[in-house]
Amino acid sequence: MIIAKVIGTVWATKKVPTLEGWKLLVVRTTSSGGPETLVAADQIGAGVGEDVLITKGSVSRAAVQGPPSPIDAVVVGIIDSLEVERGLLE
Repeated sequence: MIIAKVIGTVWATKKVPTLEGWKLLVVRTTSSGGPETLVAADQIGAGVGEDVLITKGSVSRAAVQGPPSPIDAVVVGIIDSLEVERGLLE
C-alpha cells in the first residue's frame, strides 16, 4: 500500500461501463522515491485534502469486485491518523 493525499477530483461523464459508480480522484503519493500524481478509483468516499491508502498496478484490480475493470490505482483506505518518527515521512 502507498500513502497519498487527495488533491482533486476527475469528472468524466463518459467512461467504460465497468467504471460507472466509481469516483475518480487525483492523488499525490508521499513516497520517498518522490511524489507521483495519478488518478485513483474510489468507492469508499475519500475527499480532497484527505490522506489515503492506495494500491497501484495489477494488484489494484484485486480490490475491485465485479467484472474486470481498467483500474491502475484504487483507494483502499482513508487514514485517520499516522505516527512516524520526525523527518522519516518527507
